[in-house]
Amino acid sequence: MRIATFITALTIAAAVARATVAAEQAARPSNPFFALCISTHDPKSRAPADQAKLLKQLGYAGTAHVWLDGVHEAIKAADDNGLELYQIYVRVSLVANKPAYDARLKDVVKSLKGRQTMLGLLIQGKPPSAVEHDPQAVKIVREIAAMAVESGVRIALYPHTGDWLARAEDAVRVADKVDRKNVGVMFNLCHWMRTDKQENLVPVLRKVAPRLFAVSINGADRDNTAELARWIQPLGRGTYDVYPVVKTLTELGYTGPVGLQCYGVKGDVRENLQGSIDTWRKFCERIAAEQPEVPAR
Repeated sequence: MRIATFITALTIAAAVARATVAAEQAARPSNPFFALCISTHDPKSRAPADQAKLLKQLGYAGTAHVWLDGVHEAIKAADDNGLELYQIYVRVSLVANKPAYDARLKDVVKSLKGRQTMLGLLIQGKPPSAVEHDPQAVKIVREIAAMAVESGVRIALYPHTGDWLARAEDAVRVADKVDRKNVGVMFNLCHWMRTDKQENLVPVLRKVAPRLFAVSINGADRDNTAELARWIQPLGRGTYDVYPVVKTLTELGYTGPVGLQCYGVKGDVRENLQGSIDTWRKFCERIAAEQPEVPAR
């Protein structure tokens, strides 16, 4: 009888332990963490293959590529190192009598079939947030979306300060008008900081959440976004607390990729990337630890 009771107790304890571990894993953010723009200020000017090798060594899930030059080299570098190429950034122009986008895009999209790669569209050429140009932008984005859907490629509208598509709200407005399943938005912390106030962060994240395909974050000084070295820093540096951003995204159910914005970041690239992914892991552990305890059954 005692043996049977003991075995039953062990069985219950094991079940509780499994449930606890499962709950902790479910609470921990599962978003793949990748890096973008790591080569812009790299003193060593690493080739895509060397960038990918470094990211793999440090535990990143993938990378991204800026514009269409060298895109096939970037794809091969990611494949050779077991990484995902999460995004390729593409300029879209609203300027009259100018090609709306790079003519090579159609062939690039075909090469992305079967991949998780999405196109990040930066829409330029008109005053920031000028809604009268929505019809022109919608027409172009729908054209690219039709091209992309054949290869199963998604499109993330990329808000960039100073561009026509400058704010997260602009991206949502245009995506709603485009009304295509493979068209969503990207939330970029650094560009949001330049175009909005802190008290609007949660409302903006709630607004973008239904169409959110990708996110980028970085360390920063909130009181000085004019100086590049303080506006974009490795994650974990700067006076701005990025943790509430990640926590809010988790609470909103966002499970897509999160990119580390590295544009303009100077110093040792390996050191910056290592510190950033260490901070990301701490964020994930903290979110899991703050979840309510699983009641015993």
